[in-house]
Amino acid sequence: MFKTTLLELVASARVAKQAGVKRKRNMADDKSQRGGADRRTVAGGEDYEVDYFARKHGLPVEQAQKLIDRFGNDRATLDAEAEKLTKE
Repeated sequence: MFKTTLLELVASARVAKQAGVKRKRNMADDKSQRGGADRRTVAGGEDYEVDYFARKHGLPVEQAQKLIDRFGNDRATLDAEAEKLTKE
């Protein structure tokens, strides 16, 4: 196992900085990749998304979650299935 102390990590970072080594920093979320892909899906694990979907179609939250679980997260498919339910 590797046993590296915090002081060793800080020291190695200082040495790398002094040597001019640039570290690539990965962002948690690529802000340039926003838009269509996120809007095509309903994030079933996000309560606010499920709440919005349920309110949009006049469904109970539990029923909206069941639709997402059954048909996946494609918004067009879910909208069509929700419309079928509301017409019944």
